[in-house]
Amino acid sequence: MPQVTVTEQLLIHQKESPMATGRFTRLLNELILSAKIISREVNKAGLVNVLGFTGETNVQGEKVKKLDEFANSILIYRMQRSGLLCTISSEENADLIQVPDNFRRGDYILIFDPLDGSSNIDVNVSIGTIFSIFRRIEEDGPVSLDEVLRKGSQQVAAGYFLYGTSTMMVYTTGDGVHGFTLDPSVGEFLLSHQNIKIPESGKVYSVNEGNYPYWDEKTREAISWFKSPSNSRKKPYTGRYIGSMVSDFHRNLIYGGIFMYPKDSKDSKLSSGKLRLMCEANPMAFIAEQAGGMATDGINRILDIEPTELHQRVPLFIGSKNDVLKVQEIYGQN
Repeated sequence: MPQVTVTEQLLIHQKESPMATGRFTRLLNELILSAKIISREVNKAGLVNVLGFTGETNVQGEKVKKLDEFANSILIYRMQRSGLLCTISSEENADLIQVPDNFRRGDYILIFDPLDGSSNIDVNVSIGTIFSIFRRIEEDGPVSLDEVLRKGSQQVAAGYFLYGTSTMMVYTTGDGVHGFTLDPSVGEFLLSHQNIKIPESGKVYSVNEGNYPYWDEKTREAISWFKSPSNSRKKPYTGRYIGSMVSDFHRNLIYGGIFMYPKDSKDSKLSSGKLRLMCEANPMAFIAEQAGGMATDGINRILDIEPTELHQRVPLFIGSKNDVLKVQEIYGQN
């Protein structure tokens, strides 16, 4: 059976997808090359002294891992030089990253988390790169923050790279979700999961239950529903929590289930939630919806939230449609 690469898949569907232009294909190819370089370093991390911390702290107040910094640097370096972007936003950088004047500018905006789940790097747990792509509204001139602070429903593409037992790319351009697995023997991402559909109901819930003392009553009630049998099912959901959102989300995308990161009272700085709207929640929500699932902050659709800050945080409930609807039902009760 012939193996289809990412580029071939884009070209095959180019007539159906208005975003699958030559420039857009080149942009994805630059992301793919960056991911291959990051994957190579992840796979040999223990051998080349890129485990541990750099000694720096990022804009989120988190200690920066060496691989975090490596991934961030690779993505910025390659994407600034691609000639396809007008600005970049990284989870690791406080402000927008502009394309230098000596490089050609394009009309796409890239937002990314270079290494999601990086706290697991030193113990060899799967981690990933998340990306979100918007198209610029203005035709030229400096890019303003207002051009970047847009609802997730305006994304033209989103996806993630998962660095695990194999390296995978999962992405959507608004026309379904497709998964590709890196074949190291040929150095190409080959189509392995076509038109992914998440089951309407799952059997797995993913949440950090260590935060239970800091949750409000509605959140506790929602979690308890998944942990207990009900009239519609004899068995409770199974708890599976890796602590790397890409890994937890990917498992639930394939098998069905719900990933939850509610707000808690543990840290006043994170009172509105921990996950970042622009570089984590929005791209994952786009993928979830395109696969037939849902994503909400408990009440509001994630893709409808109007961002006011570059690093705005939100609670997140994402996965199988019926599971997310149950959370909304509980949160909506008086």
